[in-house]
Amino acid sequence: MSQPIKLPRWVDIGVIPALNILAALAVSALVILSLGEDPIEALDVMLYGAFGYDEAIGYTLYYTTNFIFTGLAVAVAFHAGLFNIGGEGQAYIGGLGVGLLILALDRWLPWYAILPLAIVAAALFGGAWAAVPGWLQAYRGSHIVITTIMFNFIASALMVHLMVNVLIKPGQMSPESREFAESAWLPLGHEMFAALGIDFSRSPLNFSFLIALLASGLVAIFIWRTRWGYAIRTVGRNETAAVYAGIDPKKTVFLTMALSGALAGMVGINEIMGVQHKLLLNFTAGYGFTGIAVSLMGRNHPFGIVLASLLFGALYQGGAELDFEFEQITRDMVVVIQGLIILFSGALAYMFNPMVARLAGRFAAARGQEG
Repeated sequence: MSQPIKLPRWVDIGVIPALNILAALAVSALVILSLGEDPIEALDVMLYGAFGYDEAIGYTLYYTTNFIFTGLAVAVAFHAGLFNIGGEGQAYIGGLGVGLLILALDRWLPWYAILPLAIVAAALFGGAWAAVPGWLQAYRGSHIVITTIMFNFIASALMVHLMVNVLIKPGQMSPESREFAESAWLPLGHEMFAALGIDFSRSPLNFSFLIALLASGLVAIFIWRTRWGYAIRTVGRNETAAVYAGIDPKKTVFLTMALSGALAGMVGINEIMGVQHKLLLNFTAGYGFTGIAVSLMGRNHPFGIVLASLLFGALYQGGAELDFEFEQITRDMVVVIQGLIILFSGALAYMFNPMVARLAGRFAAARGQEG
């Protein structure tokens, strides 16, 4: 039996995702054609809506920030062989931690003093929420997929209870906390650009985008340049070998899930401290679930995750423009197009691998004969 051909790294993280995107766009084009609209014009509108002017770029990068955090969360767990689909709940609880901290300190400390504490709070709350399924998986044999799904529902119910009964601002019907003091808000993108003498339109883009990029670099170093990262990758590839190498798989699984949840919880920095400026319901808006597709498309590598996050950010922002510009392309159809991208980059992520592997094998054989 012939040995499977291992694809070059650049093919795996570059060519394969590009093929998945092209396939998704091709199917999306057929859907748009069936509605009687021009898919080329729709693509042009979507690209302009995502990158055509500075306000659109700001919105695209704002969405990108959330996807980077949730994509990194899924990737870290995946390296340990864990399929963490609880990013939505972990982001929710991480945001709760950020909100509670700011509500306690915003009248005394400025944003730059609160930010480090808010990062710790987001990581602690999100990490603690994910650590429970991690412990159940490691020490009680519970399946991480089932427990993280259930913890999403529990997180949602908990937030509803807290916002309706405990944290709601007195005298109002909407389940929201009081607004944070303005001094506790993260600087928005147009304010940072203005400080550099650059005119930039107002958008939700804020300082947390830089934190997301920094987190990507730190995760890359952590996974491939640290002893703990090596332990995570070893447990993910072969738990038996990890035991022989002196690694405790149970401890690794538990701590990896805590780290994964901490990264997901950082969504709270962008949403609660950077944009909403108060605690409220449903601020996660499905970012935790989309992070799964982002991680798969980015091949669980931080660099690939940043690029995939930018793509999904463009889909979110550009898709909204489609809804405005085309009569037949409604918001629901935009969701269908986004779903096709997720389908081809997630569930069908490896569909083109055999074909590309055969082509790579023929190319390698041809080069061998020439040699």
